[in-house]
Formats: sequence, structure tokens, C-alpha cells
Amino acid sequence: MPATAATTAIAERPGFLIRRLHQIHVAIFAEECHGEVITPVQYSVMSAVAECKDADQTVLAHAVGLDRTNMAAVLDRLAKRGLIRRRVAPRDRRMKLASVTPAGEALMKRVAEAVDRAHARTVEALPEDERAAFIAALKTLVRANNALGRAPLKMG
Repeated sequence: MPATAATTAIAERPGFLIRRLHQIHVAIFAEECHGEVITPVQYSVMSAVAECKDADQTVLAHAVGLDRTNMAAVLDRLAKRGLIRRRVAPRDRRMKLASVTPAGEALMKRVAEAVDRAHARTVEALPEDERAAFIAALKTLVRANNALGRAPLKMG
């Protein structure tokens, strides 16, 4: 009988399981946001742009755990779609500051419930009383290992 992930040692490895859960979440996110062209990473970046108000790509990269190169690419795609605006920082012309446009705000409002459903569906197989503990465990692992990532989060 051929081996499957469920019958091999990788099924017990946290890295494999976390990656697989991420793949599943991305699929759920796309299904819930059907008709809207936005990825989980783009939504996270837009959320950070909205929250950080006129932040540069370094601040935003730390806010969502992306390296600066990938952050620049995501910001460029969002700007080309008219969802964010980028402007040169008045105090440092080397920096570009990002802000959400009215079109970006409208998209965020349109998908807000779908995004909430996607996150809920990702953990719905867990009993309700275990979900907070699951999130707490993930946060503990991220905090403990944050410095090891290519793009560490700035955590409060």
C-alpha cells in the first residue's frame, strides 16, 4: 500500500501540519472571498496600512512579518489596483508612505465578514472551548521563535 501523509512520520511534524493548515486556510479564504481579488497576505497588508496610517514599507513589513522585498511587491500590486496610495515621505524622500484609498476601504468593508468566516472555518473543527487555547499556543510559539524568522514581527 502506498504511503500517505496520514501514515508517515510527517503527519506528526508541526512544520508540516502548520504548512498544511496554512494551505487549507488560503483555500477557505479564497472560497469565502469569492468574486473579490484579494489574498490573505494582501488583506493583512491592507489591514496594517489602515491601522498604521502613513507607514513606510519597513514598518509595515514588521507589522505583518514580511521581508521588505516581498512587502514592496505586495504594496506595488495594491497600488496598481488603486487600493492603496503611496507617496514620498516629506522628511525622508527615500521612503514611501502608504495609505488606504477609498477603493481600498470599500474592498475591506466588502470582505470583512468573509474574512471573519474564513478564520472561523479554519478552526471550526476544534471544540469552541479549545479555540482560544489553540490561538494562545500559536502565539506562544510565534513569540518564542519570532527572531528566527526571515521577517520577524514587531510584537507588543
